[in-house]
Amino acid sequence: MADIDQIAILQLGPGDARAGLALSTEAHWNQNEADWNFFLAKGIVFGVRDTAGHLVATRLVATAALLPYTSEDAWISMVLVTENWRRRGLATRLVDACLDTATKLGLTTWLDATPAGAAVYGPLGFTPTIQLRRLRLGNAPTSTAVAPLRSGQPTEFIACDISAMGFDRRDLLRELEGRAGSRLVSNGDAMALVRDGRIARHIGPLFADGPAHALAMVRDIAASETGPLLIDAVANQDAFLKGLTEMGWTIERPFQRMRFGRATTQPAELPFAVAGPEYG
Repeated sequence: MADIDQIAILQLGPGDARAGLALSTEAHWNQNEADWNFFLAKGIVFGVRDTAGHLVATRLVATAALLPYTSEDAWISMVLVTENWRRRGLATRLVDACLDTATKLGLTTWLDATPAGAAVYGPLGFTPTIQLRRLRLGNAPTSTAVAPLRSGQPTEFIACDISAMGFDRRDLLRELEGRAGSRLVSNGDAMALVRDGRIARHIGPLFADGPAHALAMVRDIAASETGPLLIDAVANQDAFLKGLTEMGWTIERPFQRMRFGRATTQPAELPFAVAGPEYG
C-alpha cells in the first residue's frame, strides 16, 4: 500500500455520489444518494482514490466533507475510510484538509463524532459541546389513539432551527423538506422533519414546547410510518430520552458534538432531536 503522506487528496465532484455512497454503505451509515448529491453540490468534499500504482484513478477509498452553512459556520462530516485503508492516519489528513479550507474561509467548524472519532478530533483542537444519543425503533407500536398530524410551516421550522443552532441552515432544511418522501409535520405543540435514509426513516430536527409534546409527536409519527425509524436525541433532554426508551426505542450509539474555533453565537434553546450527525 502506498505511503499515506504521498497520497494526493483531491476535491470530489457530482460524479462521485455513488462512490461516496458505497463508502457510507460499507460503514452501515444511513446516508442515501440524495445526501451525497447535496454534499457534493453545496459542500467541499475531499477524497482519496486508490490508483493501484497507476496514473489512472480507480476506486474512492476515503472522504471528508466541509459543508458551509453561513459565512461563519460550517459542518464537517462524511469522514469515511474503507476497511483496508484504516488506522494509517488518512482520516486525520482529510479532516486537516477540511480545517485548512475552513480557516482560509474564516469558518468555525462543527461535527458530531462517535467515541472513536472524538478521540481523534480532540487532539486536533476540537472542543466538546452537547452529547447526542441515536435511537432506533424497529416496528411502530400499535396505537388506537393517534392525534392527526398536519403539515408544518417551513418558516416557523426554520426559525426554530436558527434558535437551536445559533446560525441559519435554511438552505439545508428546504432541501431536506423538499425531497420525495419527506414530511414536515406538526401537532400544534411540536414540529418535526421525517425523511428517507438508506436503511431507516429519520426523525429530526424535532422542536417542541416540552418533553411531553415531543414524545407525543414521536408517538404519532411512529404510528403513521412503516418500517424502522432512527432519531438522534439531545442527551440532556432527560425526560424525552427516558420516554423514548419506555416507548420501545433502543439506544444504538452516542455522538459527541464538537466545535473547532470560537462560537459565533449561542443557541437560545436546544432541540429535542437533531437533523443527524452528517448535518448537525
